[in-house]
Amino acid sequence: MENIADNLAVVKDQIASACHKAGRRPDEVRLIAVSKTKSAAAIREAWEAGQRDFGESYVQEFLDKLEDPQLSGLPIAWHFIGHLQSNKVRQIAGKVSMIHGIDKVSTAEELSKRATQQGIDIDYLLEVNVSRESTKYGIEPSSLLSAAETCFRLPNIRLRGLMTIASPDPDLARREFSELRECLEQLKSSSPDPSLLTELSMGMSQDFEEAIMEGATMIRIGTAIFGWR
Repeated sequence: MENIADNLAVVKDQIASACHKAGRRPDEVRLIAVSKTKSAAAIREAWEAGQRDFGESYVQEFLDKLEDPQLSGLPIAWHFIGHLQSNKVRQIAGKVSMIHGIDKVSTAEELSKRATQQGIDIDYLLEVNVSRESTKYGIEPSSLLSAAETCFRLPNIRLRGLMTIASPDPDLARREFSELRECLEQLKSSSPDPSLLTELSMGMSQDFEEAIMEGATMIRIGTAIFGWR
């Protein structure tokens, strides 16, 4: 049986150590506990151990957890980190604190439409395929500036930064994290409000230390907290 509280403490110590090596403060990196496929009881255990940000990837599973008696009413910051299809946007709009995986302008347009209808503002990240693997979602780096120019004009949604899933090889991953950071700097030069572009969601259980070295502001960790799925 996994001891989630102990696992969280270990992960937070590792984050602090990585930040120290990178010359950064631990509070510059937000830990997103990836809770997809995990039970409401496991999420509740992590919450009681002090974790507040949780990442979900499947729309219906997320909606079920919102209604679960063990979680409803808790001040949880939910992050949608999976691939989001345009036809699913309406189901989560207004229910998450941030959407990490917008990988098409058309999905951003649908998000803007739903946010405008609800009279709310929604924070989101553009997913960039810096590994250039055909099996991964994400905007190609060469197309990012063009896509972002359209996104900047969409009402009621706020582009806050970029997200990626890196290659499994740690050396490749570090270079890809560096490239994502460079992409964010390029976006700032064309943004109407560069101060909004603060987030780099990159790094998972196997490579978050490399991500922190390259400027990650959010890391997405599941296995190291909840154990293998």
